[in-house]
Parts: sequence; C-alpha cells; structure tokens
Amino acid sequence: MKILLVNKFYYRRGGDCTAVLSMEQMLKAKGHDVAIFSTNHPQNESSLWEDYFAGEVKFTSTAISEKLSAAVRIFHSGEISHKFNRLLSDFKPDIVHLHNIHSYISPLVAEIAHRKGIRTVWTLHDYKLLCPTYSCLRNNTICEDCFHCKSNVFRHKCMKDSRVASLLAWLEACYWNRKKLLGITDLFLSPSHFLKSKMIEGGFPANRIEVLHNFLPKALSLSTEKENYYCYAGRLSEEKGVETLLEAAGQITCPLKVIGGGPLLNTYRKKYTQKHIEFLGHLKQDELYAIVRKARFLVIPSICYENNPYSVIEALCMGTPALGARIGGIPELIREGENGFLFEAGNVAELRDKVHDCFRFFTDTYNFRKITEQAQNKFGAETFYNKLIQIYDH
Repeated sequence: MKILLVNKFYYRRGGDCTAVLSMEQMLKAKGHDVAIFSTNHPQNESSLWEDYFAGEVKFTSTAISEKLSAAVRIFHSGEISHKFNRLLSDFKPDIVHLHNIHSYISPLVAEIAHRKGIRTVWTLHDYKLLCPTYSCLRNNTICEDCFHCKSNVFRHKCMKDSRVASLLAWLEACYWNRKKLLGITDLFLSPSHFLKSKMIEGGFPANRIEVLHNFLPKALSLSTEKENYYCYAGRLSEEKGVETLLEAAGQITCPLKVIGGGPLLNTYRKKYTQKHIEFLGHLKQDELYAIVRKARFLVIPSICYENNPYSVIEALCMGTPALGARIGGIPELIREGENGFLFEAGNVAELRDKVHDCFRFFTDTYNFRKITEQAQNKFGAETFYNKLIQIYDH
C-alpha cells in the first residue's frame, strides 16, 4: 500500500511528530511505500521527499512580510497547492493520512486529496477542531465556549491575549468549519475516547470518528528494581499543572525529579529550592528513560484536557506506575490500584496524600512486570498496526 503522511513538522518537536516518525518507521518495516509531506525546518529529519516540502513559516517573526505570509498560509497557499499536487501526481498514494496540519499547512491538503478521490484519514492530536487555541483552556481554567460558537475566541482574546491573533484564529475556524472538514475527510482518528466524546459534543458524528491509541514503535526495557524517588517528565508550562505538583512536593520529603524544559523552568528553580526537589532540565531520550524506568512512579498533574499522553504510555511500558490527574484522556490509561492512581486536577492536598499512598502501595514486592506486559500489549506496534490497516482498508 502507498501511504502519504502529512504533518506540519518533521522533527521530534511534540507528540504529533513522534507519532508521524514512528508510524513512518513501522509502515516501512511492514513493507508499505511511505511518503512524507511537511514544511522545511532547520531541525528536520532528512527525507527523500523534502524537495516537496513547503517553505518554513514563522508566526513569531517581527517582520511584516513574514507575518503576512504566515497568515495567508492558514487559509490557502499557492505553494502548498502546487507542491502537494505534484507529490500526489508523482507518488500516487492509496491513503493520505493527515496529522497536525493547521496553520503551517492547513486543511487545504485534505481538500486537494478529496478532489482526487483519495481516501483521507486525519489523526487528531489536540482539540483544534473544537477550540481555535487548541487547549480548551482560558485563564488556566477549562473552557468549552467555542465548541458551538467560535466567535468566543475573539471575544475573550484567547489567542495570545491578542485581538489580532484571536481574530485570525476565529477567521480560520470559520473558513475551515465543521461542515467543510466533514466534506473533505473520510475518517477522523482519535487517540482517546475522551477526545472522541468531545468531538461528538462539538457536532461531529460518532460514525466518522474511530478511536486509535498512540503506540510505541519498539518495546522499552523494564526495571523491577525501583529507587526511592518519583518523577515528572514533560514541558514546564502552566497547562501541565506542574505548580500543583511542586506545591504538593514542598509539603513532603519524598525525593522528586523534575525532567523537562519550558517557559517556567527558571521560575520554578528559583521558587522551589528544597533539596528533595531536583530540576534536571531537558534530557536526551535515553537519559530520560533511565530515570523514569527506575522511578517508583511518574506524576502527570495536568490541568488541561490531555489526549493520550506519551509520557504515561512510556512509563507504563517500562513498568513504572502513573499518578495522574483525573482529566481528559488520562483516566483511560490508569487502572487505580493496578498501574497507578488518580487525583483531582489542581488539588494540592489530594495529590500530596496520593504521593504518600503510591510510596506505600508500589513497594519493591509489587509486580511491576505485569504493568509492562499489559501496557506493551495495549500500546505495542503490532496492536496499532492491525487496527490501522483495517481503517485504511475500510
């Protein structure tokens, strides 16, 4: 089968990029012919298809010309149209599989593929089709005002607290509206049941959305010898709820290792100076895995609607339990008393108590191997591949 994967970035920037790169590797290993369409970026992986990639756009640029170029790309781009049509003609895919395409590429590629009669599926890595700012957050509080009225993004200045940016987000949502997207996409793939339920609330029909969890391309090694610390691994930003974790950690003496960079790293380092809280910053993947693998448990304290977070999947596949906020798709990954526990998002006192509970529950005699076996079966490449091919062949 000839499969064209489309994503706005082609380097390990986030979960969407991890999914695309892993999927490309897996499909090639299964004997499929895979092409990539993306945008140019200095950090891109090398690709045989990079001559077809669209030019880089910079939404944060201060140059007026670059800002205008980025704004136009949201709606229509002659370059995208030309290069994508050329790739379709040269590669002749059986399937076009879209991932994170808004703004940098736009759903124009779905429209072009649809016109040519090519089956198009779209994996939803966030809430962009419901919330113009992707996150369903306003002032760090869950907000669903735009599910049925996209003008609220402008009314509340949700995009970067800017009238101009929020107007652009509103216009984008109006141009690429639900009716148009349903007309050019054969099937949406949701990594979590939670996101599917929200898409249905937002007016998308249930029979056009299939749940397909994220996967890991290869098995991760297990460690049954846990050390006496717990950890966080992810971006240090407000929506990730790290402040809740650090407040709870400050009230107890259990060692905490915080892995990750982000806009709040230096702020947290200055504010939380207790010796038992260690900020490790951004680490290479192998270094990160080494710490998560031996942790007593991982904490994911998000206050936003997480979808199907890789950090939890990776931890479970290494035999490390997870203590997660009861929000978004996180509860789908955690079976309380088996592979972790849950707490109310943003609740410092409950999180503090659950940290103590986890240390008491997940002792050296716990069957961490069982956590790995169940997780690797559920999130393994073979399980994912078998369902994906059924979707492609539908």
